[in-house]
Amino acid sequence: MIVLDTHAWLWFINSPEELGKRAASAIEKARTGGRGLHISCISTWEVHMLSAKGRLSLAIAPDVWVARCERLSFVRFHPVNNSIARLAVSACGAMPSDPADRIIVATALYLGASVVTRDERIKASGLVPCVW
Repeated sequence: MIVLDTHAWLWFINSPEELGKRAASAIEKARTGGRGLHISCISTWEVHMLSAKGRLSLAIAPDVWVARCERLSFVRFHPVNNSIARLAVSACGAMPSDPADRIIVATALYLGASVVTRDERIKASGLVPCVW
């Protein structure tokens, strides 16, 4: 099972050539193997925040982009529940304080999943298996 970091989600949909070979392979295997791609809802927040700040330019409005992703049969979004919120604090203490990264990692811990990420801080934390 895999959880996509926000950039991995964006690149999978918009620029798959940006993905590492192992990341692309893991995504394809999860997509076609029935386990699906898991995405924390905090990534939706990040997409909207980056777009609002002008740091992300999508060809369509972010709400339309996210809605289209929600309709993909192989994508599963996970809200931040109480267990994930607790893990983001208790288990992710060694990570930098970026709340989105903490919640993405906590979501992976909660699901028993790996994270598809290029983020060196997440990889260096050693908290979850990472694929890139």
